[in-house]
Amino acid sequence: MSSPVPRWSALVTVGPYALLAILIGVTVASKRSQGESPLIDLALCALAAAWMLWVFTLHPAWRERPPVMAVFFTVLIVIMSVLVIRNPWFGFFTPAGYVYAFRVLRWPWEVAGVAAVALVSGTAQAYGIDKTTWIGLVAYAAVVVANIVPMCGFAWFARRSALQNDERERALQEVREANRRLAATLAENAALHEQLLAQAREAGVHDERQRMAREIHDTLAQGLTGIVSQLRAAAHTGEDPAGWRRHIEAATTLARESLAEARRSVHALRPEPLQSARLSEAVAGVAERWSALHEIPVQVTTTGTARPLLPEAEVTLLRTAQEALANVAKHARATRVGVTLSYMDHEVALDVRDDGDGFDPARLGDDAAGALRADHGGFGLVAMRQRIEGLSGTLQIESEPGIGTGISARVPAERAGVCA
Repeated sequence: MSSPVPRWSALVTVGPYALLAILIGVTVASKRSQGESPLIDLALCALAAAWMLWVFTLHPAWRERPPVMAVFFTVLIVIMSVLVIRNPWFGFFTPAGYVYAFRVLRWPWEVAGVAAVALVSGTAQAYGIDKTTWIGLVAYAAVVVANIVPMCGFAWFARRSALQNDERERALQEVREANRRLAATLAENAALHEQLLAQAREAGVHDERQRMAREIHDTLAQGLTGIVSQLRAAAHTGEDPAGWRRHIEAATTLARESLAEARRSVHALRPEPLQSARLSEAVAGVAERWSALHEIPVQVTTTGTARPLLPEAEVTLLRTAQEALANVAKHARATRVGVTLSYMDHEVALDVRDDGDGFDPARLGDDAAGALRADHGGFGLVAMRQRIEGLSGTLQIESEPGIGTGISARVPAERAGVCA
């Protein structure tokens, strides 16, 4: 499909014919007044009109072909020159030549075309100068130069202005394209932002569910397990009122503590033992209450310089101690337990060891945590590992049948932090 032909103004398409018609009238009147025949001049004018009509007006597509327009302009200049030589008033037809030179010729041929038209115009203006003397020739040359220099200068400035306009248009086009790409990028970023917000909300919901699951396990589940154990023990006391009352009181105390911890978990508060005591004291208190409840001696040892930690680290280590002791009570049938809290330069470690039944990790795979989870069948090890690894820590379980089980949780000091 051919490219559309640009629209041309009436100055280009109609103006030359109007000028030529006026000059034809002047020529006829002048020749008749002088008693001369205007046929040759009219033939030249008809030739110029026919040439413009055929090459330029009737074939607008040819205007975009530089070689065709160069031939068109050259022939028109020759006809114009003959007309000016015969009749100087045809110098008034030179504006049509300037129009064609600026519109149909490409740079740098545009300057040559303008100079040719200026030469014809200067010749018409110097028609009455005697060119047989050197003074006349100098005057003629001065007239011609006076036409060529300003018109060529105007052509140069017009070219420069056109280039500047083209540069501005390209710059504007680049700005429009940049704005379009920016708008597309902003729309894409908005969509990604919405997607990230949705993912963040989903992750927040998932994390909150995981937190609540861990807290329910560490509070309600452990408390209910202890309550059930105490009620069973009370049912087997027989005729011992003191023993029955002791187990019922222990169950009641566990129920109250579990309810309080559940409320604190819902509000994401620190566990009650950490509210008024350091981690070492809270671990010792938990171990002491567990020992009194299950009648299993516990030795709590703190090594290194005890110091405050970040709340997340203290809660994680305290919950790990609670879960490890709960597992001992449920599965180990231990006679004694050791809890060690170690403050070191680069990490804080919690070790819980018992002399219970133990198990063989190899029989269920190399993953000791998976073995203990399968052996005990609970959520505790999962929650314990999630808490520790959430602080970039490590959890290790060692066990051997008949020897007991050891759980070691370590939290890097740089994540735990040291408070002033």
